[in-house]
Amino acid sequence: MSETTHESASPREVSPAELAALHGLSVSGARPSLTQYIRQLWGRRYFILAFSQAKLMAQYSQAKLGQLWQVFTPLLNAFVYFLIFGLLLQGRGNMENDEYIPFLVTGVFVFTFTQQSVLSGVKSISGNLGLVRALHFPRASLPISFSLQQLQQLLYSMIVLAVIVVSFGHFPRWTWLLVVPALALQLVFNVGLAMIMARLGSSTPDLVQLMPFVLRTWMYASGVMFPLRYMVEKLDGAPVWLADVLAANPAAVYMDLMRYALIDGAYHDSVPMTTWWFALGWAVVIGIGGFVYFWKAEERYGRG
Repeated sequence: MSETTHESASPREVSPAELAALHGLSVSGARPSLTQYIRQLWGRRYFILAFSQAKLMAQYSQAKLGQLWQVFTPLLNAFVYFLIFGLLLQGRGNMENDEYIPFLVTGVFVFTFTQQSVLSGVKSISGNLGLVRALHFPRASLPISFSLQQLQQLLYSMIVLAVIVVSFGHFPRWTWLLVVPALALQLVFNVGLAMIMARLGSSTPDLVQLMPFVLRTWMYASGVMFPLRYMVEKLDGAPVWLADVLAANPAAVYMDLMRYALIDGAYHDSVPMTTWWFALGWAVVIGIGGFVYFWKAEERYGRG
């Protein structure tokens, strides 16, 4: 009589993923959904504001003049640009000092807002790895905080800018109210751009060294120190459309809106109303696009 051996079936091994799902566990640091992420950011809104204010206060804590450097730095830059582009190179076009100086100072202050948002954004993750690795919070809090820090710095500078504008005969009028929507659109654009640079900077630290050169090129191509159309017309053989392309770049757009709001005169009259549509478009595309681009890499920040 032959014996038949019956192998008892061994129990199936449960995978770690199934075991985690059985006990309601989730991956630590996993990226939440976009709606959950927005809710988390809103829940950290007081942290974001307090962090931006603390960074602002600490920025010049070692300098004897302290927070006054928030205003002195762009003013000194404007003075240098006035000597070079306003006097030596005669790049002011047909503007006299009473229009050119407010034009120049406004451009410097507004561009500095975007410039510093980008520079702080590119370092917001790579420069705060200790905080990123120690605490669990939505990482977008960092580039948002740094952009808010730059906004607060600009608001201090706006007081000095208003004094300069008035001292050259451009008194308050209804267009000054347009400063608020112009700054709001620029803030959204800056935050989105800072998030893009934060993600790139988190994986490529050398980007910090490259950005000053990129931003300096952007500044010259945006008409901070001179009216763009005037300079393009001075170039022999330059195509007509070149001025339109340069004027549509976001830095030039937000500077033109602020100049339109604060300064009256020939330059004010030359700013087309389509500039507002460009400002809105840049804010929507870069603001929303930058946020989504940053969120998609949420679980990778601080790793490795």
